[in-house]
Order: sequence, then structure tokens, then C-alpha cells
Amino acid sequence: MKLMSINVGLPRQVEWHGETVTTAIFKLPVAGVVTVKTLNLEGDCQGDLTVHGGERKAVYAYPIEHYEYWRAELPDKKLTHGAFGENLTTSGLLETEVGPGDLLEIGTAAFTITVPRMPCYKLGLRFERLDMVKRFWLSRRCGFYMSVLREGTIAAGNPIRLTRLTTDRPSIERMFRTRSATARPGASAT
Repeated sequence: MKLMSINVGLPRQVEWHGETVTTAIFKLPVAGVVTVKTLNLEGDCQGDLTVHGGERKAVYAYPIEHYEYWRAELPDKKLTHGAFGENLTTSGLLETEVGPGDLLEIGTAAFTITVPRMPCYKLGLRFERLDMVKRFWLSRRCGFYMSVLREGTIAAGNPIRLTRLTTDRPSIERMFRTRSATARPGASAT
């Protein structure tokens, strides 16, 4: 398991269907060592703290393995690391294999996996597609949020060490699938 990219962005205002909205979904890769703080990464900030950020959603991770799927689904879009608003683009760390309470270390920082990312309209804004939220739900490629257990520093290329797997817990993917069924009436959780 490896950290492929660290991606940060600051809130900005953009026009979306005639309204001005504030979002920080536009993340760009950064080079070098980045400080991990309790509520976010150095150089990063969440745009809407009512649904993103806070201690349980301080850092968002998304597997690089999903990018191939999305390149096939969205051939007209250039997908660079951070395209899905993730802070960390990871390799070898999939939603089917981890769950809430699992602990991992990257560089000198430590994290606790908390919840899957639930898509909102800002994914549509980011990709300029009204159907993007639905596509994200259907893909089951959600990524996950983490809380910061220990502040420290990280860099792209760092190994990711899974230091504790919890037992008797659903996987992140299963949580997302269950939520998907309740968020979209008529959807199946199987």
C-alpha cells in the first residue's frame, strides 16, 4: 500500500446553475512533505463544514485503482490525482477491505478510518455533469474519510501501514451500499 499523491485546495466561489456556491472540491497535487493537522492537511480547507471536515472527516482518501474505471466512464475528462476531491490518492487500500475503526499510518501521521464519502451535487459541479452524483452512487467507488489520530508529516511515495483491522464491522463499501439503498429509493443494497 502506498500514498500516490497528496492533493489540497482552498474554498472558492463558482457559478452553478445560476447560483454562486462555495466549494473546495478542486484539489491539486502538491510535491514535498505536507503537515497533517487534526482538522485537515497544510494548504487544504473544506468549503462546507456542515457536511465536510471536522474531526471525523478531516482527510478524504480515494483509491487510484478507481481512476481506470472513471477514465472509461468519462473519456472526455482529464482525470488527475485529486479529481474526486480527495486529499490522498492511495494505492492498495480499497473500500472493500477496510472499515470504520481501522488504523493506518503514513509517514509520521496516524489515521482512523471513519465513514464512506457520500456524494453531493458538487461532484456534478466539478465534472460539469448533472448525472455525476448518480454515477458515483452506482459505481460504489466512494473512497473514505479519516480522522487524524496523530499529527505528523506525509509525502507522496510514503508506504501506508495498516496497523489495526477492526473485527465485527462492515466494510466501507458495505456501508456505502447500505446508505445508497436508503438515499436512492428503489436501489438495492445487495
